[in-house]
Amino acid sequence: MSLFWITAILLIGVLVPILTERFGRSLNTLLTMLAPAIAFAYVISLVPEVLSGQTHLEYLEWIPAAGLTLSMRLDGLSLMFALLILGIGLLIILYARYYLSEKEAVGRFYSYLILFMTAMLSIVLSNNVLQMWMAWEVTSISSFLLISFWSAKSESRKGARMALTVTGAGGLALLAGLLLIGDIVGSYELSVILASGDLIREHVLYPVVLILVLIGAFTKSAQFPFHFWLPHAMAAPTPVSAYLHSATMVKAGIFLLARMYPVLSGTEMWFLIVSMTGLITLVLGAYVALFKHDLKGLLAYSTVSHLGLITLLLGMDTKLAAVAALFHIMNHAVFKASLFMAAGIIDHESGSRDMRKLNGLWQFMPHTATLAMVAAASMAGVPLFNGFLSKEMFLAETLHQGALGFLSWMIPVLATLAGIFAVAYSMRFIHDVFFNGQPIDLPKTPHEPPRYMKIPIEILVALCLLVGIFPALMIGDFLQAAASAVLMSELPYYSLSIWHGFNLPLLMSVIAIGGGLVVYAYRGHLYRFQAQFKEKDEKLIFEGVMQNLVGYATAIHEKISNGSLQRYVAALLIFTIIIVAVPLINLETTAFHLPNQPVTGVEITAGVILCLSALATVIYHRKRMVALITLSVVGLIVSIAFARFSAPDLALTQLAVEVVTVILLMLALFFLPQKTPSESSPSRVVRDVGIAAAIGGLVATINYAFITQPLDSISDFFIANSKTGGGGTNAVNVILVDFRGLDTLGEILVLGIAALGIFKLLARVRLSMPTANEKGIPFATDRHPPILVMISQSLLPLALLVSFYIFLRGHNMPGGGFIAGLITSVAIIQQYIAHGVDWLQPRIKVSYQSLIAWGVLIAALTGVGSWFFDRPFMTTWFDYFDIPGIGEIELASALIFDLGVYLTVVGATLLILANLGKLTSVHRPTPEE
Repeated sequence: MSLFWITAILLIGVLVPILTERFGRSLNTLLTMLAPAIAFAYVISLVPEVLSGQTHLEYLEWIPAAGLTLSMRLDGLSLMFALLILGIGLLIILYARYYLSEKEAVGRFYSYLILFMTAMLSIVLSNNVLQMWMAWEVTSISSFLLISFWSAKSESRKGARMALTVTGAGGLALLAGLLLIGDIVGSYELSVILASGDLIREHVLYPVVLILVLIGAFTKSAQFPFHFWLPHAMAAPTPVSAYLHSATMVKAGIFLLARMYPVLSGTEMWFLIVSMTGLITLVLGAYVALFKHDLKGLLAYSTVSHLGLITLLLGMDTKLAAVAALFHIMNHAVFKASLFMAAGIIDHESGSRDMRKLNGLWQFMPHTATLAMVAAASMAGVPLFNGFLSKEMFLAETLHQGALGFLSWMIPVLATLAGIFAVAYSMRFIHDVFFNGQPIDLPKTPHEPPRYMKIPIEILVALCLLVGIFPALMIGDFLQAAASAVLMSELPYYSLSIWHGFNLPLLMSVIAIGGGLVVYAYRGHLYRFQAQFKEKDEKLIFEGVMQNLVGYATAIHEKISNGSLQRYVAALLIFTIIIVAVPLINLETTAFHLPNQPVTGVEITAGVILCLSALATVIYHRKRMVALITLSVVGLIVSIAFARFSAPDLALTQLAVEVVTVILLMLALFFLPQKTPSESSPSRVVRDVGIAAAIGGLVATINYAFITQPLDSISDFFIANSKTGGGGTNAVNVILVDFRGLDTLGEILVLGIAALGIFKLLARVRLSMPTANEKGIPFATDRHPPILVMISQSLLPLALLVSFYIFLRGHNMPGGGFIAGLITSVAIIQQYIAHGVDWLQPRIKVSYQSLIAWGVLIAALTGVGSWFFDRPFMTTWFDYFDIPGIGEIELASALIFDLGVYLTVVGATLLILANLGKLTSVHRPTPEE
């Protein structure tokens, strides 16, 4: 098994909850946990290898020629995050089983959760920064789906939009930064980037790179001034808050800072930006948390504060500070996830999260209260709990820096002040909720939750105690491995013992605990002070800003867009003229002395017909049917030209496309006026003629430059390797299904999407059928002449046979799936024209949408199949077989890929044309209707 297989298993696990939802809640939960459990077990199996100092690397060639390789990396840092993501994720799934009601779409919720888990795991395991960025964006999308799970609630929708907008914008900045890093280093592989720290720091673009990467990290991890989105994301179900917003998603930005630490740290700019941002976030989040009445609101702002603490540590730019940051990442994930789940239990079993009503819950749920109090004590930094150890390391590091010069004393003072607020809001969480009198107007009487709902919290709280009492034994090796991966140098001395003697950090901890108790005892004074300031709703501010942006964009759009297609095309062509003309002016000469090819009378005649047909199309463009006929002549001559210049595949394709296009245009023109009135003013005609002449001159110049220069083509490579490398003598088809198979896959995907788009546009179109031409002469009443019906029925089997023949021979002779698909489409469309939609529809019970889907899927799976044999994506396999009665034949996997192309072309073409034909069915309403 490999890390790639783990990702694949998790992706399959995304579908499991939906497919097994009907099996019952318990079985559905167990099956959902299967894929994460397999992944967790595999990562655990690699722990000895990573803890011994090795880095587990895996590579999967995707498109080697383009330098695109998928790669995975498991070192100490990614191991730590992978265990948090998978371990806490499994506990969250079990917890959600009892949190969500029976009426809710649990399968969909689990599916979103596994998708998010897969994306987060891909971030921490990626050894390619572009691959990591792709997963980064998937976390934004999947978190949007999770936050808005209760879509009926306005706050859920607004919170999800805010989170997606902020983190999505940060993701774009991150992409720009990563692209610059790749350009500076010459590679997007982390293995290369992490070894190029000096090169990046000394580069002139280092400040730009640093700012862009930090924007991506700060938006994801809710650092000031982007902190506002996280508290409003608490409108999500509590399992989402416990997982995304304490243990995983917001840690993605922290992971990025830690991962890029060897590359971007070590400069004054890094220290000032990262440390000051972390310090502001630390103090601001701790202060605001004290005044929140909502349980999850308090925990959200405390999360913001702790993320600021970790950011501050990474910004201090000392080795020991980085170790302390990693230590606190683990501790915070454990106690904050347990606190969120405890808050969810309180909300679930009492019906409220308002701490002004939640009083005296100890008497109703003592077990839950005990668990929550232990986790809260860890959050406050009380000794013998895990949070105390990393906080003491943090306080110690604030004393050993002097980058701010004389003002460096502010950092330990503000860190202690944040610790005071942390104790105060933790004390409020404990006292106001579990003691402080009796509950006030709760929707229901509080009680303990189901037994298994508490198990995830019990496991995490046990870790809070075990790590707090036996830190070296529990996580010493993991912390050492993670720190080695981040620092990439010799580790500083640090001690994980629970007692370091009487020192200044211990005094700061005592001041924080004592001061926090005093602040909580006299919190009324702070509340009255805070009441002087008008509280702002960030959701309303954000929505206002977004509406203003939309308003400005709409105003600009209305000024530019006036509905004139001529104006749009003219602007596009003028821009093209400017862009193309400038380099052509600097071109010294286009003419080279090359031997001329002989020209016969037939070729001259074809050229003259081509030019005359093009001119006729322009002259008679208002007579649509005449223009269509002359335009089809142009297409026919072009196909003949392809055949003349030894391109039979292109000739066949052009001819088939021309037939399909003419049918499509005739169906469309049937509902349009057959003659267009003159609408252009003389000045516009002059403008359009000038633009057309300029474009024509540029295109002619470029063509002349190409055809008169010595040709250095790569065609020789394809001709030499099409047989040996692709198993076919038709180089054109081998290029399409093998050498450039990825391009073809993208093209049929676009074709399928376009067909589905046209299908949806036509689904509700209601048009009246014309009954006469532009002169008033009525159309024939016989819509389906018998002679056309008989000829079409006779030609159908012949056309299908030709299509089958063209398909099979395409790998070695002119043909292939695309041409065969067009021939099949023309043959079937001919039946639609001859018999009508209503006669043919019950006889061809085929879903064209399904044909498109199966075509794209078959083509994609053919490419993926190469990976099972350790070959690059879309590598063709072929061999020769001796079949009795037939003889020796060649079989190639490209034939299966070509089948996917064939099905997609048939499905897309028929989906468009058949639905256009439906507009003429007998059920079409008349003008009177």
